[in-house]
Amino acid sequence: MQSMVILGATGSIGASTLSVIASNPETYSVYALVANTNVDKMMALCEQHRPKVAHMVDEQAAKSLQARLSPSLKIEVTTGESQLEGIVTSSSVDTVMAAIVGAAGLVPTLAAVKAGKRVLLANKESLVMSGRLFIEEMKKSGAQVLPVDSEHNAIFQALPESVQQEIGFCDLDGAGISHILLTGSGGPFLTSPLSSLPQMTPAQACKHPNWSMGRKISVDSASMMNKGLEYIEARWLFNASVEQLKVVIHPQSVIHSMVQYRDGSVIAQLGNPDMRTPIAHCMSYPQRINSGVEPLDFFKVGQLSFLEPDFTRFPCLALAIDACNQGQEATTILNAANEISVAAFLDNKIKFTDIAKVNETCLSQVAKQALNSIDDILALDVQTRAYASEWVNKI
Repeated sequence: MQSMVILGATGSIGASTLSVIASNPETYSVYALVANTNVDKMMALCEQHRPKVAHMVDEQAAKSLQARLSPSLKIEVTTGESQLEGIVTSSSVDTVMAAIVGAAGLVPTLAAVKAGKRVLLANKESLVMSGRLFIEEMKKSGAQVLPVDSEHNAIFQALPESVQQEIGFCDLDGAGISHILLTGSGGPFLTSPLSSLPQMTPAQACKHPNWSMGRKISVDSASMMNKGLEYIEARWLFNASVEQLKVVIHPQSVIHSMVQYRDGSVIAQLGNPDMRTPIAHCMSYPQRINSGVEPLDFFKVGQLSFLEPDFTRFPCLALAIDACNQGQEATTILNAANEISVAAFLDNKIKFTDIAKVNETCLSQVAKQALNSIDDILALDVQTRAYASEWVNKI
């Protein structure tokens, strides 16, 4: 029986994870659920899954949950950073699903890595912000990190088993691998006239053609910043060089990513666009379990198409690739700027096309000091957010 903590329990990844757990109750149990402010949803999850601990990042939300939970459930309600660290490092915990969106997920995810846990990584910002430090801590502690993002999970599945055991330190060239091909749908604005992009609303940006996701990641998909963040994440997970990474637009979201080998072979992982598939793969690796996802019906899929990314349409993708080439400081700045600009767009403070403008300004203007610790990373994150907020107000 694997005892699990779910960081981001009330989000879409959390819901998918709990669905897989419910389909395999003899193998997995929920030790703790962690959320930010959504008391109603956490109440329902507590009643259904009966965790030992329910942690709310927001203190007032924790008080509200405590008042509403029935004592008969015997669920401990906690809040605060130290309590959260205690949860993910507890000896009662085997596996941590790291699915808190954004920079907020970095500290608890890194704590789980330092504790040597099996970490199912859905929080791409952990590697975007602290890739080098994250990989070093993983090596030190012996933590097993498995990629949950559908693209990185697809790449992982297409790698030789020997390379799968070397996450963070893969020798792609030694394994005969020429390229990692990251696929992306292109989002809802793939074919929209460029002149229409400044008028696009948050509701339109969040209407992804294939995936059901949270609002922030949906906007990132529309701008293809999400693919840019995944590019950076792939660089760290698979120890890939710039020459070994390529982005391919694949509107149908059936091929989740591919690995191209020196001999001309390309190995792809396919499946319906449902996050329960990569989640179940990571939860059970190296075995396979029932995810609850319908098998892919090739007769219904129809044609598969592929396009080269247009950086005029997707400037955020170009910024992310450039930041990845610059190094850790640049990717930390870009991530912080993007979180501020996307939040501003969702609040109708700036236009969709202003997201890239704010991100580019921060990337070029914020000083890139050396990052030697988690405190350095968080300080640069705070500094960038302040600068990005200033630019949002100017716009």
